[in-house]
Amino acid sequence: MINAHKILFDTVQQALAQVYNISNPVITFQKTRKEFEGDLTLVTFPFIKETKKSPEQLGQELGEYLVKNNTNVSAFNVVKGFLNISLTNQFWLGYFNAVKDSVTIGYKKENSSGKTIMLEYSSPNTNKPLHLGHVRNNLLGFSVAQILKANGHKVIKANIINDRGIHICKSMLAWQKFGNGETPASSGLKGDFFVGKYYVLFDKENKKQIEELIAVGKTKEEAEKKSLLMLEAQDMLRKWEAGDKEVVDLWKTMNGWVYEGFAVTYKTLGVDFDKMYYESNTYLLGKEIIEEGLKKNVFYKKENGSVAIDLSGEGLDEKIVLRSDGTSVYITQDIGTAIERFKEFPQLSQLIYTVGNEQDYHFKVLFKILEKLGYAWAKECYHLSYGMVELPEGKMKSREGTVVDADELIDEMLATATATTKELGKVDDFNEEEFKELNKTIGLGALKYFILKVDPKKKMLFDPKESIDFNGHTGPFIQYTHARIRSVLRKAAFDFERGEAKVEMSAIEKELVKFIYDFEGVVAESGTAFNPALVANYIYEVTKLYNRFYHECPILKEEDENIKIFRLQLSKLCAQAIANAMNLLGIVVPEKM
Repeated sequence: MINAHKILFDTVQQALAQVYNISNPVITFQKTRKEFEGDLTLVTFPFIKETKKSPEQLGQELGEYLVKNNTNVSAFNVVKGFLNISLTNQFWLGYFNAVKDSVTIGYKKENSSGKTIMLEYSSPNTNKPLHLGHVRNNLLGFSVAQILKANGHKVIKANIINDRGIHICKSMLAWQKFGNGETPASSGLKGDFFVGKYYVLFDKENKKQIEELIAVGKTKEEAEKKSLLMLEAQDMLRKWEAGDKEVVDLWKTMNGWVYEGFAVTYKTLGVDFDKMYYESNTYLLGKEIIEEGLKKNVFYKKENGSVAIDLSGEGLDEKIVLRSDGTSVYITQDIGTAIERFKEFPQLSQLIYTVGNEQDYHFKVLFKILEKLGYAWAKECYHLSYGMVELPEGKMKSREGTVVDADELIDEMLATATATTKELGKVDDFNEEEFKELNKTIGLGALKYFILKVDPKKKMLFDPKESIDFNGHTGPFIQYTHARIRSVLRKAAFDFERGEAKVEMSAIEKELVKFIYDFEGVVAESGTAFNPALVANYIYEVTKLYNRFYHECPILKEEDENIKIFRLQLSKLCAQAIANAMNLLGIVVPEKM
């Protein structure tokens, strides 16, 4: 592959060695800023001390050397310590001809990096449906996995299901008491919604009991502890942990209903997993590790018998890792699970947790404990932290009035897509089945793009209506552009792919080619930062530029055959780049709209 960075690097390195006697210099290029002329920019400041030149003088001398010694360099300009380098049209045309038929533009060969990365995301509880927060989690996790694969890494997509605990027993107990044998099938409810209904019912009935206890003189704290329902739920949890057959069988049945519901939502969202973990299998992990850590003085016993670690020297606090009764806390399980994963997959290069930013402190503590326990791979554990998603008040209400379920949000998106496409009249030649599939593609594309275009670290406001604007910074705008290009290519009706392009590119055509060249670098940067927003915003800029090109440059009506073929080839390459970038975001692009 033709690489401008490599071509310029070699010449700059040669110049620094021959003219200034600098060996093994650290040379970095960046894309030239929009307000300056040039394609790539070299920062000269790192070489000032050894060359004894001013930044401007060194830039001028290096620029002159590049023009004289590298046939790919057409011009340069110096702005303070920044050398802006322009490459020839022939270079960009050569690059275009090298990639114009590539279907893997922006992607590296699968497993070419030699790295294996486990990426955990989703992590739902089996007492309720997936909600809006899970939507961001799943879309972010899946997209980062796609991007890491595109960077040549092997990725293991993992999901840990929180399938045990008092919250699960609340749903089980409520169904046992009030369900009268009802099932998802008999009620017509999706499994996760069905079980979630009983979790809400438990809360409602428990509050009634607490109020009754308060009315007879109990304090709120006493009432919460002595509520009969809560005591029964706690007893059910003890029975589950003891392996009581009746309780375990009910637990398996109700979790099965939830898994069926989750599977439908995951399929609709277009996310999947390579490895499933269950808290019921992992909650005892880590206890032996704590005992070993006690012997090594990593942990210490407190007066009340609990086990802790003092991390105040690392800017953190004391952390309890075993309760005084010997039971584990959540971080104990996380310690054990992390160790088990590296045992199960010894080839792991990195372990990434996709979890909301309210758990930032938890993961700092977890990674520091693993490090103190002597695991070298602890430094390769990473928390992919993300902000909350909010909806504009009044735009959409959930069934319970508090949390927006993922399925409700998806239904809202499909309804909005249907209304918008009908209003714009973009589907007159679609049959009913095609229309339905298109609306699903547009609705989900709008949802995914609107969420993924925002830096994960930022809190975001999601507006379903705004996300489906066909003329805005949205998924449908990009999808429509792809469909427009595919329509142009279908109308061409002749073999436009033949031979190499031999034209004098216009400024906008050259700019488009340069944008395509940047794709691989954007994917690499996005993979390093675990940030799909870089890909999302890059492809939006490509799409905007292509639309400008489409309106300024005749394609099918161009009379010069060579120019027409080049523009069709360029259009095809842009469509491929759009499709590949959107695939990294988990978004489907339609062939027609």
